[in-house]
Amino acid sequence: MPLEKIALISDVHGNLTALDAVLDDIESRGVDRIINLGDFVGKGPRGGEVVDRCDKVCDVNIRGNWDDHLPVWSDESAPEMIWWRDELSQDQRDWLKGLPMSHDLLVSGRHIRLFHASATSPHVRVHAKHTAEEFAGMFANTAMTGDGPVPSIVGYGDIHDAFVEVERGRTLFNVGSVGNPLDEPVPSYAILEGVVDEPGQAPFGLQFVRVPYDIEAEIAAAERLGMPALEPYAVELRTAVYRGFQEV
Repeated sequence: MPLEKIALISDVHGNLTALDAVLDDIESRGVDRIINLGDFVGKGPRGGEVVDRCDKVCDVNIRGNWDDHLPVWSDESAPEMIWWRDELSQDQRDWLKGLPMSHDLLVSGRHIRLFHASATSPHVRVHAKHTAEEFAGMFANTAMTGDGPVPSIVGYGDIHDAFVEVERGRTLFNVGSVGNPLDEPVPSYAILEGVVDEPGQAPFGLQFVRVPYDIEAEIAAAERLGMPALEPYAVELRTAVYRGFQEV
């Protein structure tokens, strides 16, 4: 039974420089398919190019919270929100709004569920430090996930903070962020390895990968394109300090 590698990426947020570095690393590892857990746009300057690249190279794309709300922001929104919205074509906005909310797969006898933020909604956040109730809720069947087999493994994005937690046969993990990591300023993604669509027990692996990239080149691209909110974006990329925690 051949083992397959599935790369899980998330939260590119318009950072094309980081995405290119991660995709190069994925290609070098002989990965068979790529699944994107959402938040293609916002925060960074090239959301449109990220959408086009991921539409081409990712086998599955999932809708994140930014992908859900950014295309419908009004003209009364903050200037940076309008800029990120208008950087996308209408076709790209429609593509984002049409993405699924979750994706299930079977690997080496393990039912795996992937979504952006939680089993409830891409707008409901579950942090790395969470309650027992929040942990249990990530494995529940909901209106968003549908009534498929209850997963024993759940992977998600949203919080830009990679971690893995195993409790009583259930594994919850976060793939971290490609374009806006907030645990350390180095992009993160995950690789699942196993026998796809195999209902019986077989070898299985979960690996986290960090890929350095040219941060200053990405900041220079944002400046060249005239992106608003450049300074907090630059600080986030350089230091992994969320803009809400930065000293003004």
